[in-house]
Amino acid sequence: MASRLVIKRLDDGKSNEVAINIIDVSKSGIGFECSESLTVGEVYESYLTIWTKEVLHAFLQIVRIDMNEDIYSYGAVFIGMSEMDSARIEVYQTVNGQ
Repeated sequence: MASRLVIKRLDDGKSNEVAINIIDVSKSGIGFECSESLTVGEVYESYLTIWTKEVLHAFLQIVRIDMNEDIYSYGAVFIGMSEMDSARIEVYQTVNGQ
């Protein structure tokens, strides 16, 4: 599932938006692939497109990185996600049998 991640530096305010491919998602976190190198422990802003084509605005903290050829595979936890958005993800899991 294609979504977007905003890479924003807090020290200079510049931001860069990159495409990500969601591999798996749960109420607590997300697995995704991206061509950009991100940093473990950093928090990134994201716009996640869910199965209904709705876009959820969420903040992700990177907790795991794996390198597979020229693609990075990441694990991240949601930071401060609303209960309503969390419930949408739970419904997505149920519908997709994850």
